[in-house]
Amino acid sequence: MTTLDPHALRHAFGSFMTGVTVVTTKAADGTPLGFTANSFSSVSLDPPLLLVCPGKFLSSYDSFARASRFAVNVLAEGQEEVANTFARYKGDRFARTTHHGDDHGNILIDGAVAQFSCTTHRVMEAGDHAILVGKIEDFNHDKGRGLGYAAGQFFSLGLERAALEHAGRSALLGAIITRGDDVLLEKTEAGYRPPQVISTERQDVRRTLVNNISSRGQPVTLGPAYAVFDDGNTQCSYFLAQTEAPGTVFARCAIRDIPKVTFATLAITDMMRRFALEAETCNFGLYVGDAQRGDVHHLQERT
Repeated sequence: MTTLDPHALRHAFGSFMTGVTVVTTKAADGTPLGFTANSFSSVSLDPPLLLVCPGKFLSSYDSFARASRFAVNVLAEGQEEVANTFARYKGDRFARTTHHGDDHGNILIDGAVAQFSCTTHRVMEAGDHAILVGKIEDFNHDKGRGLGYAAGQFFSLGLERAALEHAGRSALLGAIITRGDDVLLEKTEAGYRPPQVISTERQDVRRTLVNNISSRGQPVTLGPAYAVFDDGNTQCSYFLAQTEAPGTVFARCAIRDIPKVTFATLAITDMMRRFALEAETCNFGLYVGDAQRGDVHHLQERT
């Protein structure tokens, strides 16, 4: 039997773009509990069913596995802070998040684009997780876009689309590719730069970029847009990306050493130094502007 690399498998799972939810319930003593999950799916319309998959590593796992009711809150663009709170914060998560109770005794997160109030329909063990199936007793759905997640990063599809719509006749597409604690760069006569390609197609820019880099022997998983700016007559769009493949085409540079690197242009220098700084906290923003000036939109600002 083939032994699978758990880290590589997790990375492969992460290539599937999802939304982000916060799942809530109450412990036996009434204490509110919640965790961030992207393992959420609709199951059935008749009866109305959904599922989430709490991990057995959760301190609240037993409470969710035994709960008679729970709620699923689909987070909106701009709710990255809520997602991080319920994923990482060890203190009172609900004290940091606006919320309210519903008529069914469930806890709903304010500002979510969708809220599903459920009774527990079935619980099934599934390896290191459980499959928690809920029967939907009530739901709310507001207009707006949900918060996205792919390749280990949150993204705002609405802001990315708005930025990319300004693309001109030709577009420069690039990828800031990380492998572990390193970033992959290509060397030019003017200096280093992220792998990139010039495209005249405005449609499916992600696939164009991925196919180009993969054809050079470096398969990648593309994440959210990181910088979109005009540089003369060219629209430049750079995306965050990850790879597990070692590859030999591109040079490897430790992220911490980025400030020491000579890059091909001043715009790339500024972008890569910002990336090195933001990588320390994994709080990445989207730059929109031109080669000299613009604004960085962090996800909590993307409303």
